[in-house]
Amino acid sequence: MQQFGPDPNRPYPMADHRRVSFIKPFIKSPNIIVGDYSYYDDPVNPEDFERNVLYNYGSDQLIIGKFCAIATNVKFIMNGANHKLDGISTYPFPIFGHGWETTMDKLMTLPSKGDTIIGNDVWIGYEALIMPGVHIGDGAVIAARSVVVSDVPPYTLFGGNPARQIKQRFSDSDIATLLQLQWWNWDIEKITRNINLIMEGDIQALHHAE
Repeated sequence: MQQFGPDPNRPYPMADHRRVSFIKPFIKSPNIIVGDYSYYDDPVNPEDFERNVLYNYGSDQLIIGKFCAIATNVKFIMNGANHKLDGISTYPFPIFGHGWETTMDKLMTLPSKGDTIIGNDVWIGYEALIMPGVHIGDGAVIAARSVVVSDVPPYTLFGGNPARQIKQRFSDSDIATLLQLQWWNWDIEKITRNINLIMEGDIQALHHAE
């Protein structure tokens, strides 16, 4: 019987190598959404990807696409980390009670930058930090220990603190073709048939794949 890739619902896709896990089977939080085949690499505890989603108190979502590669200790800061900036103090007095809770309404207007969205086929390097509300485009690469504070266009390499564009991976026309193809949404049989093309650089050949 022909095999068409690993089971995306299997927690450990590499039987003899348990530092890599598919993220989706381990997600418990309703506001973390992860696509098939996206994995987390961690030599200590790859099952606990959610510990890297910090200040996850609000209604904003972390959305991660398919076929993403996320390295050890990548952190996602959610909007729950925000403090008020329009008052004299940024200190969150009401959460400590004992008479201070009377001003809780002032914390209800904390700033929010919306959902954090990671596209498909994104590689995020070791100990990168993704700030709230950032959108990282399909096919992007985030260098190790980068601090991503702004949106990342598709198929670009970002790095540094704050992270900035280092280079574009392909020409504008080739990127447009890839975004139109959306190979990550093909059925798994088609992806398996065309693994060689997906891993090579001939975008026009991929465009004509069957």
